[in-house]
Amino acid sequence: AVHHATLANGLRVSVAPMHRLPMVTVLAMVDAGATRDEPGHEGVALLTASALTEGTARLDGASLTDQCERLGASIDAGADWDSCITHVAVTPDRLEPAMALLGEVLVSPGFRGRDVERLKEERLADLLQQRVEPRGLAAEQFREFLYVDGSRYRVSAGGSPTTVRGLTPDLVHAFHAAHVVPSRMRIVLAGDVTPERAVALVERTLGSWRGSDAASGAPPATVDDRTVAGGRRVRVVHKADAPQSELRIGHRGLPRRHPDFFDVVVMNALLGGLFSSRINLNLREAHAYTYGANSMFDWRCGAGPFVVSTAVKTEVTDAAVREILLEIDRMRHAATQALLERNDVIIVASVSCIYGMGSPDSYDANLQTLRKGEEVDRDDLVARLASRGDSAGAGRPDVAAVLLVAVVVALAALVHGVERRGRRRAAPSAVWTRGLDDLQRDGLAFAGGDDLQDRAQGLRHRAVAADD
Repeated sequence: AVHHATLANGLRVSVAPMHRLPMVTVLAMVDAGATRDEPGHEGVALLTASALTEGTARLDGASLTDQCERLGASIDAGADWDSCITHVAVTPDRLEPAMALLGEVLVSPGFRGRDVERLKEERLADLLQQRVEPRGLAAEQFREFLYVDGSRYRVSAGGSPTTVRGLTPDLVHAFHAAHVVPSRMRIVLAGDVTPERAVALVERTLGSWRGSDAASGAPPATVDDRTVAGGRRVRVVHKADAPQSELRIGHRGLPRRHPDFFDVVVMNALLGGLFSSRINLNLREAHAYTYGANSMFDWRCGAGPFVVSTAVKTEVTDAAVREILLEIDRMRHAATQALLERNDVIIVASVSCIYGMGSPDSYDANLQTLRKGEEVDRDDLVARLASRGDSAGAGRPDVAAVLLVAVVVALAALVHGVERRGRRRAAPSAVWTRGLDDLQRDGLAFAGGDDLQDRAQGLRHRAVAADD
């Protein structure tokens, strides 16, 4: 059983005793994720989380690392859209000094200028690398194509090159002071520890911590998760050196606390969440278009995206898009009993309940959802999926009529994408037109970025001239 306690300063403690192994894992989760970034400062939450383990007011980074190594412990920190999570793993006999180090990291981080600047440069290098690679470029374009202007979800959780360059140690200090407070934190201890000892250690380490009064009373983070209005659309991103076509097809998903969460996780396991799921079997095994394809819901407190991701051979781009749309449409109408009888589907759904924790406030709800997965009635689950089985989870009019967008990285994919269907090579202009028209007939309206429409028209003219 999981034991819960709340300290006088509002900090919540959850303890899950597991005495089979001599190890204790401690998670400090606080409502300080990327949705807390102020406009223009996107990326400060992840930068703050990364800088937590670079040293404290008393210890620099090297000294902190040395202290952890002497304890045989590991400590790291990171942030996602909804939470900042600091993690410590240590043996039970050294839990007390490890908790003291964790408390020091949380309450009095150093945030030295040289460390923050180094982490900034690393993040900028990561962003540059993402834009060079077709995979990262496709993910970026998908976000921008899906969500409305001004939505935090339109920009990477780690920020953009422009916003990251503007981050300073003072902004990191201010973000920490405004959001990392005990009343918005939960400490989870799991392993070889009793609830009494765990709560006493947390009380001794963090019980006197107060934090900012203004931060303690801050409302929950909100995010504009609206998508761009319209029907099905496709964006083609020209990248001349792309060795193949990167595809991203999807729409607005569901928030983590949606009542259909467990059903949707199981549905996605069937659709594209497993190696033996429908999309991968179709594109990889049946058609040999790709080495692998998958689908996922990005579970957040707001409605994150549902996205199908794959890289396919350039000449079969349009065919791959159609097969993906076909599998999504099939899933809207029925679930497969034979697949649901496999235990791996239920296991994937249950594990997702743990790793899709969202904010610290979601922890109790996740435990309840996990128990639902342990006690699932397969016949009832099949009936629910069959009655509500669209890929957004519930078949309601406001969900079923979703915007579906596709991002294709590599212009050549549409130019040559339909040649395989003819017994002879079609003229370049005909190939381009047919490739584009085929996607439009599948319900995808064309939209181009970076002056793509003009370049596409120029390509048509050059192709017609070549035909003549």
